[in-house]
Amino acid sequence: MRVIVVGAGVVGTMHAWHAVERGHEVVQIERETEARGASLRNFGQVWVSGRAGGEELETALRARVLWEEIGERVPGIGFRATGSLTPVRNALEHAVAEAALRRTDAAARGYRLLDRAEAQEINPALRGEFEAALWCERDAAVEPRVAQLELKKALLASGRYTFLGGREVREVVGGNAVRDDHGDLHTGDVVVLCTGAWLGGLVRELAPDLPVRRVRLQMMQTEPLGERLTTSVADADSFRYYPAYASEALDALNASQAQDPVAAAHKMQLLMVQRKDGGLTIGDTHEYEHPFAFDVREEPYEHVARVAESFLGRPLPKIRHRWAGVYAQCTDTTRVVHREQVRDGVWLVTGPGGRGMTCSPAIAEKTANDLGW
Repeated sequence: MRVIVVGAGVVGTMHAWHAVERGHEVVQIERETEARGASLRNFGQVWVSGRAGGEELETALRARVLWEEIGERVPGIGFRATGSLTPVRNALEHAVAEAALRRTDAAARGYRLLDRAEAQEINPALRGEFEAALWCERDAAVEPRVAQLELKKALLASGRYTFLGGREVREVVGGNAVRDDHGDLHTGDVVVLCTGAWLGGLVRELAPDLPVRRVRLQMMQTEPLGERLTTSVADADSFRYYPAYASEALDALNASQAQDPVAAAHKMQLLMVQRKDGGLTIGDTHEYEHPFAFDVREEPYEHVARVAESFLGRPLPKIRHRWAGVYAQCTDTTRVVHREQVRDGVWLVTGPGGRGMTCSPAIAEKTANDLGW
């Protein structure tokens, strides 16, 4: 079988991976020279802890297994079984963490509630203000800026993979071919469109009523911390954002403890993960209303830096990078991804939202299984 994959972000690359793994030939086409979208502009989190129960958690847990397996074969992606800590500072936040432990799927996530000393034993860099922390053993991390490049190297070594960058697919021809903006026709047995947040042009023609929206974020990265941050770190605002934490305790938190005005205005929570070079990736914001701003706002960066410093008990290193990104999210946020046959032999897979880096190996595996690869 010959598979044409359009898009070289993490979702497209994982589709290419599964096709090659099953013995097929793949041509992957990317409109940029290399992917430059949300697949690179994220935390690199394999984030199990906050996922909704049911399909979303099952997908994340399967993806966690696949990421680890791929990481053993492609060490350059930087897979690390870090786990995560969400420090809590008062009784209201503590109650939300306790409620999470009562979930029927708490053991599958590897939840434990640690006191301050136990949390610091796992992550000694946390010397700041907190009284306890929710531990999620199943969380992990990869290196988002290089993961697709390292996977591409492994795919090229198979001898069954071709990468074509700097080509925008303009047309679907029949049920098994696409034509790019160079005028070249690429024919296969199946076409999978993994175009990320590119929802106009050809995608709009093929799926004019696509139930997917675009979401904008802001993030930043520091110089090396100078010590290991052994886990990913979140704050209690993540309880407000991620569906796994919905509970009466969360309702009480929301009613009694107002979110910081800057965090509320920019729909923020702290996530922080250390890169292999020692720098910290820190964020993030969420903007849903179009048109998006074209600039980045300083107030969210100042807020998230204060929160990070309060957990670390020390100033952050110098900020090295700031950036904005845009990803595609299903308008029904309970859906893991939008997978649709838009023509005979042509499938569109998009809209994983903030789950993309986490869930992409399992999303692509399901496509491969469903299509009988």
